[in-house]
Amino acid sequence: MSVISSYTPRRGRNVELVLLIAAVAIVMLAYVNVGLATSGTVPPALLALGGGYLGVAVAFHLVLRWRASYADPLMLPIVTLLNGLGLVMLHRLDLASDRSITEGVALRQLMWSALAVAIAAVVLVMLRDHRILRRYTYLAGAIGFFLLVLPLFPVIGTSIYGSRIWIQIGPFSFQPGELAKIALAIFFAGYLVQTRDALSVAGRKVLGLTLPRARDLGPILVAWLASLAVLVFERDLGSSLLFFGLFVAMLYVATERVSWIAIGLTLFGIGAYTAYLIFGHVQTRVLLWLDTFSPEALAASDQLAKGLMGMASGGMFGTGLGRGRPDLTYFAESDFIIPSFGEEIGLIGLFAIVVLYGLLVERGLRTSLGTRDGFGKLLAAGLSFSLALQCFVVVGGVTRVIPLTGLTMPFLSSGGSSLLANWTLVAILLRISDHARRPLPEASGPSPVAEARTEVVKVR
Repeated sequence: MSVISSYTPRRGRNVELVLLIAAVAIVMLAYVNVGLATSGTVPPALLALGGGYLGVAVAFHLVLRWRASYADPLMLPIVTLLNGLGLVMLHRLDLASDRSITEGVALRQLMWSALAVAIAAVVLVMLRDHRILRRYTYLAGAIGFFLLVLPLFPVIGTSIYGSRIWIQIGPFSFQPGELAKIALAIFFAGYLVQTRDALSVAGRKVLGLTLPRARDLGPILVAWLASLAVLVFERDLGSSLLFFGLFVAMLYVATERVSWIAIGLTLFGIGAYTAYLIFGHVQTRVLLWLDTFSPEALAASDQLAKGLMGMASGGMFGTGLGRGRPDLTYFAESDFIIPSFGEEIGLIGLFAIVVLYGLLVERGLRTSLGTRDGFGKLLAAGLSFSLALQCFVVVGGVTRVIPLTGLTMPFLSSGGSSLLANWTLVAILLRISDHARRPLPEASGPSPVAEARTEVVKVR
């Protein structure tokens, strides 16, 4: 005998509130640690900063209670902890570089964090149902590609350290590619939901692998050429890899055919080798990757070598927050913030941060599995994979697993555009998870489905 009954999942908002308080407490403890190590005193603004940060987090939590009461209870505490740890490290780097509070990176990052949380809350309030985004599939695609090419426009487009991925309007600079990944994920999800039946049709079988039909290769070739265009014209290896990898991953999720992964890896290998032969900056990054401590590599850049030596000096347990010298590495607050953490909190602390990212991605993929519509499944999977791929590319680059790409670590690295984009990404995931975990409304009258939930069913 088996009993089939309805099940209403717990909202988890109280658990989320407890975890939020614990996350803010960890951030404040790290902040105190930095103050004691650098000046020997507890920071005087501890209560004000801690209360303000907790207030912002709790305000977002209240928005979830109001508009998305069934949303995943772990995402917000994880993101709050990561964002807070990033603020602490940026403050520590400001102290090491003798930057005042007004001139430092940490205050600017704190302001961007508050703005990013506010925008994420607006997204949650305005976006009542994620399925509405499917109506704007092609508009999202147009916006995404426009944001990608925006840095190429004269006057506003600007080149920083060889990569043309920024726009400059007066004193403000912005990286539109961070928002482009969200728009393109919406476009890919809407497009693949419409065409996945055609893309799933099997073609010839080669070496035990069932390949798609030749006429269905158009979308992946277009995505490949677009990613190469980003690499050629903007000299941005990281964004090129991120956008092409995002499309291939979502294509695989939509069709469940391994052949698309094989085709995508083949096209990526061809594009990467061609870029290596043509572009000098790609050759330099490959040299830094393969032979970091050679005289030729050190003459080109000793940034990666200093980052590796900093992590080596941290060892297993780290030198302690405020007791290392992460400021010796160039761009320690952005591209190389992972080595900054590795030096001061050690391998164990760095693994803990990676585990937090892994949990965040896992909750996003679980949301994808639980969503009841195809568009939501693809969108949640795509957003989660983009976050995972970006983390892998950044950590892999600074640890010599892959060549450096120039991407920044979500929530940790300095940068307002990255914070705005990633908090918005989390807000969309929270909206989808609310739909996935929310129980279906009960029918007003008796129905076979409603009766089946309470009847005792005989099983032979």
